[in-house]
This record gives sequence, C-alpha cells and structure tokens, in this order.
Amino acid sequence: MALFEVETNGHIMIVWANDKDQARSFCLDNYPDEEVYRVTARPRDAWVISKQMLGLKGEADPCATARDCLARSSGDKVHAIRLYMQETGTDLNGARRAIESNMAIGW
Repeated sequence: MALFEVETNGHIMIVWANDKDQARSFCLDNYPDEEVYRVTARPRDAWVISKQMLGLKGEADPCATARDCLARSSGDKVHAIRLYMQETGTDLNGARRAIESNMAIGW
C-alpha cells in the first residue's frame, strides 16, 4: 500500500491505498457529494504540514493555544475561533487556519 494525497472541493485527505483508483474510490465512498480534483502518490510514509505555510508563526506554540480553545469550546469551531482571536490577537483568517488545522489533526 502507498500513501496518497487526495484533494476534493472540500477536503485534502491522506489515504492508504494500493493505487490511485482505490484512493479516489475511498474518497468518493466517504464523501459522495464532493468532486475529486487531484490524487497524488506521496513519496514517503509520512505526511508533513508546514506551520509557516498555514500562517502559524511566532514564539508561542499556536497549536497548544488552539487546542485549548477547542477544548474550552467543546469542539465548536466558531466559538474556538473567537476564543483564539481574543487570546492571541490574531485576525479572523489566521485564527480560522489555526483552529481548522488543529481540528484536522484531532486536537
């Protein structure tokens, strides 16, 4: 099995599959209303997300802050974004990226 990155109009998914067709099929089975834009085989058995690319910068650990906000909001994304903005002074777009990226990794 190989690791595939599958991009749809709503998600970017990481899928273990035997080939691109199986990876595409997994996504269509689980998200039937979404259109698959791209299926790419990953060169290694790891998935790496750049914090800088997500707009997470600075000395403080934004992940810990975002996870704390998610926990206090009981997983309510909008409330967590508001809490994150209040605590860090980050703008709406930066707060949204921090919260959503932590939701994607299972905070």
